[in-house]
Amino acid sequence: MSYQLELRHINYFLAVANELHFRKAAEKLFISQPGLSRQIKDMEESLGVKLFDRHNRQVKLTHVGQYLKEELTKNLKSLDAIFHHAKLLEDGKDGQLNFGYVGSAMQQIIPDLLVNFTKDHPNILFSLKEMDNTKQIEGLLSQDIDIGFVRLERVPRGLQLRPILKEPFCLVLPQEHPLNASNFKQLSQLKDEHFILFDPEYSASYYEKVIAIFDDSGFSPIISHNTIHAGSIYKLVENNFGVSIVPKSLVDENNSKIKFIELNKISQRTVLSVIWNKDNRNPILNKILTLIHNKNIK
Repeated sequence: MSYQLELRHINYFLAVANELHFRKAAEKLFISQPGLSRQIKDMEESLGVKLFDRHNRQVKLTHVGQYLKEELTKNLKSLDAIFHHAKLLEDGKDGQLNFGYVGSAMQQIIPDLLVNFTKDHPNILFSLKEMDNTKQIEGLLSQDIDIGFVRLERVPRGLQLRPILKEPFCLVLPQEHPLNASNFKQLSQLKDEHFILFDPEYSASYYEKVIAIFDDSGFSPIISHNTIHAGSIYKLVENNFGVSIVPKSLVDENNSKIKFIELNKISQRTVLSVIWNKDNRNPILNKILTLIHNKNIK
């Protein structure tokens, strides 16, 4: 069966599907509303389907239209990536990989990974962006990023998750705090302290795990501040606004104003995982996933 469709029909359809308003879509496309309506009608006739229900100036996608919106959006993203990769090849590059990551992954995991990868693939461009877990999920589903590093236990269908680092937590204290590794016995020694924690919106599952540490220690923490950056936590701890708990990979041995005590006697551990979209066709993605698998990076 042959369909007399062009790329412009798809772009017109997606504009209306996103706006659900022909006039607004036409304005964004810089064409007339009657012209846009005619193009959508041509597309419906060519496919033999109904894409929109129009009632009393309301526009709704049919179930066929909804399906096409989702599939065409996804596949056009892949097409854009293919064209972008072709341009990189023309410019002498082998490709580009877009990373999303939580801050702790940049301490060692990602730098080590890039050093190893560029040994065999020196002509790759990398885009690196610190993002919370939710933003990474959104970016992976839309294929705005190719690979993520998250602290999550469950992910949406279509995404793959592989744990790469399981680690203990550490207390973060001002350097002059009376507690140290030799006299620290249990977390309840800090029950009257103010705690500075990562914001639950940054990673709900991570936050719940930290709260479970307090539950097992028999007290509810006094939480004075929430933030999304380790650097902010350390600045607050340095200035005696409270103490904190962070993953061991965030230990900063070069900061003389704070100290860390590893919580190696508690059961809770936090897991850093690599995550990607199974439908992502970026050829560089498979190469770096192969390296992660072969090196068993942990």
